[in-house]
Amino acid sequence: MEALMTKRALKRMAREGAHETGQYDDAKVRRLPVDHRGWSPLPQDGAASGDSRDQSYLKTIKPKSPGQAQLMEAIDEKNLVMALGPAGTGKTYIAISKAVEALEAGRVSRIVLSRPAVEAGESIGYLPGDMEDKLAPYLRPLYDALTDRLSVKRMRALMAEGAIEIAPVGFMRGRTLNNAFVVIDEAQNCTYMQLKMLLTRLGWHSTMVVTGDPNQSDLLPGISGLAEVAAKFDAVSNIAVVRLADRDIVRHPLVAEMLGVL
Repeated sequence: MEALMTKRALKRMAREGAHETGQYDDAKVRRLPVDHRGWSPLPQDGAASGDSRDQSYLKTIKPKSPGQAQLMEAIDEKNLVMALGPAGTGKTYIAISKAVEALEAGRVSRIVLSRPAVEAGESIGYLPGDMEDKLAPYLRPLYDALTDRLSVKRMRALMAEGAIEIAPVGFMRGRTLNNAFVVIDEAQNCTYMQLKMLLTRLGWHSTMVVTGDPNQSDLLPGISGLAEVAAKFDAVSNIAVVRLADRDIVRHPLVAEMLGVL
């Protein structure tokens, strides 16, 4: 009987992570201490408090920094929002999350996501397939953000119905977007005239969020129109211009350190 209990004890120890077998018995399990060496963003001062669960499982996302809280408030209050800031501040994720939230609440009838297909040192021509296949890698970040808020099956169903549309900037000319939530991503790769064209697509009962980092444009110096447009919109009270900073970065802390020296 004693040998049987010892076998059970050893099996349970291996299964549950107990150690120091001399101190082990069936009634009490001592677990190995866990040292979490990874990093996860926690709410900072001025941001909403709460647990650190993966936000893809939350119906309504929570801001993780004061800048994110300001951006989410601006989207709720204004029909046109410019979100400028460095990589990793959650600009695109917040915009798309708010778009999905508005669609599911019935406040808009469709989501339109757009970004410029700008070559950043690579040639789009060498990619295999037809035009849609060649553009797919440029639009992939938008699909990734959508699938984080919706299941793949649900996203495909909404796209088949036309409730979600993803298109390059060049396909937006001549359109009027009514009852829509429009997200223009990577706007630092748009010229002044492209941004003017995109901004004037805004129709009735619609919200538009323009995101980008003026310091990371893939265009030649002086061609990007994002900083100029944002500076002019600062004087327009019905338009919100939110400028996120390094303190709002919610990726690994090294991202903020790298951007500080690059």
